[in-house]
Amino acid sequence: MEAFDSSTVLPFSYTFTGGSTSATTATITSPWMDTRIWSRLPQRLLDRVIVFLPPPAFFRARSVCKRWYALLFSHGFLELYMQISPRRHWFLFFKHKTLKSYIYRNTGGSGDSRATCEGYLFDPYDVTWHRISFALIPSGFSPASSSGGLVCWVSDEAGTKSLILCNPLVGAFTQLPPTLRPRLFPSIGLAVNPASIDVAMAGDDLISPYAVKNLTTESFHIDAGGFYSLWGTTSTLPRLCSLESGRMVSVNGKFYCMNYSPFSVLTYDIASNNWFKIQAPMRRFLRSPSLVESRGKLVLVAAVEKSKLNVPKSLRLWGLQACGTTWVEIERMPQQLYIQFADVEAGQGFDCIGHGEFIVIMIRGSDKALLFDISGKRWQWIPPCPYIPGCGSNGNGELHGFAYEPRLATPVTGLLDQFTLPFQSFNG
Repeated sequence: MEAFDSSTVLPFSYTFTGGSTSATTATITSPWMDTRIWSRLPQRLLDRVIVFLPPPAFFRARSVCKRWYALLFSHGFLELYMQISPRRHWFLFFKHKTLKSYIYRNTGGSGDSRATCEGYLFDPYDVTWHRISFALIPSGFSPASSSGGLVCWVSDEAGTKSLILCNPLVGAFTQLPPTLRPRLFPSIGLAVNPASIDVAMAGDDLISPYAVKNLTTESFHIDAGGFYSLWGTTSTLPRLCSLESGRMVSVNGKFYCMNYSPFSVLTYDIASNNWFKIQAPMRRFLRSPSLVESRGKLVLVAAVEKSKLNVPKSLRLWGLQACGTTWVEIERMPQQLYIQFADVEAGQGFDCIGHGEFIVIMIRGSDKALLFDISGKRWQWIPPCPYIPGCGSNGNGELHGFAYEPRLATPVTGLLDQFTLPFQSFNG
């Protein structure tokens, strides 16, 4: 099964020049292409080379021979893959509105609901797009978070929530047990490590069929040590909190999310099961603040507008320091670029996603986006996704996404097998 559909032209080409092709062949003009050498390459060494292929190249290579096709099902190869495969800081986008507006228009007969069955992978290293299918995900679910090669989907219907963890590269998915408390549009955080899975679901408690309130958090945990908590751990949210973004960012054992009116950062410590607030920098002058993870640290990205002071408008990045309460400005968009960005954005607002050394800034209601490479301090405009013609022209093709690490194997989901049978089943 082909996992990728990419029409992107390769950014390089090979040119082979050969000499005479006589039957008695003797000299090889390019020793590095001598088949007498490469045909004797040990399979173990060849597997180590294949492990380093990016996912699109790996799935194309599977068509070479039966053995390469079967590598995806080889325990030896997958074990090697888990040990030495490099981490790839990619992004995964979906063509749909925010979760709240999507659910409001989900009446069961809308053809637009099928849009969530297709995702768009963005490779920031090569600045290329790839299309990937989520055809196995049942209808009535929307993407909510991503971590460790898995994408979390949550049921749209109000009430107790069902969640699915999906590895889109291999088409595998696992169902989590349903939550205990009924909710409408909760904020969801996912943290997947090689030996554990943590999920937090916060806010939008249904206190009646027609009213919600941000009251509690439910958490799910399972690890290779045999400890698990199936939504049995709950905690109380801070008073008067507003979780409008619906997003949580996982950094070093904590979930972070923006609190609105006024701006602050809410932090949920998984180990202690407690919430606390962190004051946001320049909170009275922020616009469109977003929290992102970057190289193991929490970063706040926002536009700064001091209309009554002699300070130019700008887009800034702050990093949360090790003490957990102090912010330090780490970067500022060049003023000339910000003028261009502000002209395109036109006050519509923007959303940010961070992964590794990259941050993507998506302008709402538009197909325009910026990519910032923190390591190289480079800013560049991202080409529009080629699989969505006219994306963003009327606001209906707006992309929303997550940090995504493509993984051929996610063995941690095997921890959930022991709980599969008692789970509530669902059908599309």
